[in-house]
Amino acid sequence: MRAASTRELADGVVTASAGNMAQGVAWAAREAGVPARVICPEGAPRTKIERVEALGAEVVPVTHEEWWQAMVDRGREGVPGFFVHPVADEAVMDGNGTIGLELTEDAPEFDAVVVPWGGGGLTTGIASAVKQLRPEVRVVTAEPETAAPLAAALAAGEPREIEFQASWVDGAGGRALLPGMWEHAREVVDEAVAVPLAEVEEAVRLLASRAHVVAEGAGALALAAALRRKDRCICIVSGGNIDPPVLARVLAGERVP
Repeated sequence: MRAASTRELADGVVTASAGNMAQGVAWAAREAGVPARVICPEGAPRTKIERVEALGAEVVPVTHEEWWQAMVDRGREGVPGFFVHPVADEAVMDGNGTIGLELTEDAPEFDAVVVPWGGGGLTTGIASAVKQLRPEVRVVTAEPETAAPLAAALAAGEPREIEFQASWVDGAGGRALLPGMWEHAREVVDEAVAVPLAEVEEAVRLLASRAHVVAEGAGALALAAALRRKDRCICIVSGGNIDPPVLARVLAGERVP
């Protein structure tokens, strides 16, 4: 992400996200004293929206299709501000790469790292660092089986648009790969796992009961995929923005659409 000029920041900053990235941009904008706007898909968990608003950002609700297009276009007409891409931004991926550096420093003995695939910025950032330092480590992504474009792309050897079904695992997956992300992913990702939603629910319950960690569906994806493996792997649990009623249903063993 190139540095924004004072003139560009006059209208503040914009990002197209609903979770941790949106909160980070909102916090940074507040610290810098500039306005922030967050383009958010309708149906996003209320807890995500409330946290963004609590940090002083304006939430701009749009349809899922319009939200996706804002990421493709790197902005949205009528929403002024310097656009901070939540996924396909070199600086964002570089920042995510510091997680990979920490893994190699703190846990030198592991065979694989499993990362949830939202748009790919987290995965490719972590993978780039890990592969530089530990090229033998396998990088595995986890997607909900209702929205697994990377698994489809790796199987086909090229990006493919898939049949997409929205679910409560709203922070991961999609109907296609964002422009430019295939070129990054195919260089560093070894495997992509499409996880059934029932297994994601079980991972949320396991994290809550055994580790006392509250994870949203996207955050629990990596553990769900790792439970299938027999090697020494590290799971990236990225995201705890889950609405209490949804969490209660999952913990009670009820199926969530």
